[in-house]
Amino acid sequence: MDYSSFALSAARKTFELETVRSIGIFSQIDPVEPSEHLTRALAKKAPLAIAIATEKAKSELIVSEVLFELREHFEQRISLFSGIDFTVDAESKLTGVCDFLVSLSPEQFELEAPVIVLVEAKRDELTSGLGQCVAEMVAAQRYNAEHGNDIPSVYGATTTGIDWLFLKLAGKTLSIDMTVYPLAQCDRILGILASMVAQTA
Repeated sequence: MDYSSFALSAARKTFELETVRSIGIFSQIDPVEPSEHLTRALAKKAPLAIAIATEKAKSELIVSEVLFELREHFEQRISLFSGIDFTVDAESKLTGVCDFLVSLSPEQFELEAPVIVLVEAKRDELTSGLGQCVAEMVAAQRYNAEHGNDIPSVYGATTTGIDWLFLKLAGKTLSIDMTVYPLAQCDRILGILASMVAQTA
């Protein structure tokens, strides 16, 4: 059993979370204009990822490009990890591999707290990754606290590469933004991700 075994209902019940679902939690965030490099890369790679239609292709060709841009936006003061083991509490089933993880530490050779954003890439359905993402966010809370970085909130996202859905976990309160942000609004996606970093830095 690991993060991927959690449905949203199971994650909420297991970790005793109060869930708030609302539209536009992140709608007032200022957009961040994508670089020319990202714009060109997505124009070339997104159609290929859509044609291949696998989770791996979308992760490698779309999601990684967006998150690399986020790291560049902060001039490499944050670190980005892909496909690493993030076992925090085996007894609570907080174990497994995260698709993408962002830390406030600039250390890139090994993960250091605080972990602030976790991104789960899904082949088709955004909602199928919610439980997994929430479990990873709970794990990040515990990881941060254990390492002396008990920051107010951690954030998450599930994405098909083309569509993005964002979450926030503060204490036991889980907020899910029911607005789906399409890749065509890449500036808004970047703006939301950048705000997650800025609010916890």
